[in-house]
Amino acid sequence: MKPEDLFSIGYISKTQGLKGEVQVYLEEDVIDNYFSNGTLFLEINNKAVPYFIENMRIQKSVAYFCFEDVNSIEEAKTLVGQRVLIPKKLRPKRKTGDLTYKDLVGFFVSDEKEGDLGEIFEVFEYPKQFVAAILVNDAEVLLPLNEDIIKSIDVKNKKIIVSMPDGLLDIYLSK
Repeated sequence: MKPEDLFSIGYISKTQGLKGEVQVYLEEDVIDNYFSNGTLFLEINNKAVPYFIENMRIQKSVAYFCFEDVNSIEEAKTLVGQRVLIPKKLRPKRKTGDLTYKDLVGFFVSDEKEGDLGEIFEVFEYPKQFVAAILVNDAEVLLPLNEDIIKSIDVKNKKIIVSMPDGLLDIYLSK
């Protein structure tokens, strides 16, 4: 399968137990039919490598998998950090207007107090946190993306109004 035919649902965050089980941090809302064919792909050396699921369980934003031919903690450790991919055809269709944090690249950010900041040029995904990178006065500013900070989003004009935490901008601009 070609990489462009796949999308990422998360990454292997750690091993679980001694028999080769891995824990996957899920970045997408996952439903069981993603795995109905018993296969998922891991991105290894920029290639999609198929892994066959022996056993799995899903708990909120974490899933646990046992794969065929991964039978020890040593074998499972080699998979930690790898992205977990599934075919795009299994991805549920998003409703018009539904945005993810990754869709905010290219949006212009204004703070309620500081005014115009700049354009989001990248969104980083960390466990349980998304962070936007913005260039402000030639300094890269990292802004956490969550409901407390984002006050409004104007999709048509690609503009976001935020309320930055006190002192956050000073940390980046006081160099």
